Amino acid sequence: MNATTPDTPAVSVIMPVLNEERHLRASVRHILEQQYAGELEVVIALGPSTDRTDEIAAELVREDPRVHTVPNPSGRTPAALNAAVKASRHPVVVRVDGHGMLSPDYIATAVRLLDETGAANVGGVMHAEGENAWERAVAAAMTSKIGVGNAAFHTGGVAGPAETVYLGVFRREVLEQQGGYNEEFIRAQDWELNYRIREAGGLIWFSPDLKVSYRPRPNVRELAKQYRNYGRWRHVVARYHSGSINLRYLAPPAALLAVAAGALAGALVHPVGWIVPVGYVAGIALGSLPAGKGLDAGARLRIPVALATMHMSWGWGFLTSPRALARKVIASRR
Repeated sequence: MNATTPDTPAVSVIMPVLNEERHLRASVRHILEQQYAGELEVVIALGPSTDRTDEIAAELVREDPRVHTVPNPSGRTPAALNAAVKASRHPVVVRVDGHGMLSPDYIATAVRLLDETGAANVGGVMHAEGENAWERAVAAAMTSKIGVGNAAFHTGGVAGPAETVYLGVFRREVLEQQGGYNEEFIRAQDWELNYRIREAGGLIWFSPDLKVSYRPRPNVRELAKQYRNYGRWRHVVARYHSGSINLRYLAPPAALLAVAAGALAGALVHPVGWIVPVGYVAGIALGSLPAGKGLDAGARLRIPVALATMHMSWGWGFLTSPRALARKVIASRR
């Protein structure tokens, strides 16, 4: 085991996993092979998977004493993160998902940035990568401004203060001061936690030098479900933390309403109404051209489908997010 010095504090990597047999072993390998001189542990919080995830995790524990597991019976991501934090022991806490692949110097760079910036949490780029034509199309959509707006952790950008970052590398005392993740936030728990940290005076720092390779959802249905939940829970955050919304988050629901209204008007009132939905389709088709640069034809043809799925699903989730969900979250914290 490596020695720990003030320049290389011991690090705990926490992983919430559920049905991750496809990528878990590779994800843990990328952690254990980090170019970092300090002590390292990996705590995997196991949800009720229906595939070989638990079996693979048990193998990883047997193979390396730095790997440990804790149960997460609820299967909820924030509960898994809190359980893993509680079971870990080091002053720096790194969040990694079961389908995320850390770049070789990720932890060393993050620890250095925590020291240099004084930040409470540092993070970087969600570098989406696909293994087939559909996944490559989704990856292109997720890393383009037409797909996700100006979100630096998707598209890249210059280092500096940020509203939120992908995953995150935290000072343990910050997590403890905030009481960990809010377990009522099944989605958007990162954004919600980072909002609380910022409200308490903490700095969230984005750096393009921190990259995590991410595997997109494997089909349209799963992508739609993912983005519907993003929109649904982002509206909960907006209701829970008044004033936390901005125009970027309102763009998808506005686009959905405009497309639906245009189609309805075109079908029932006058054909001119079709200008809006046709214009939207033309816009994402044109926008997909630079996003698909360098990709094969199969992936390029699928990018508009991925973009429309992301926009419309996020917008639908935002618009249909029930107020009762926000009230439940608010009541739970009281």
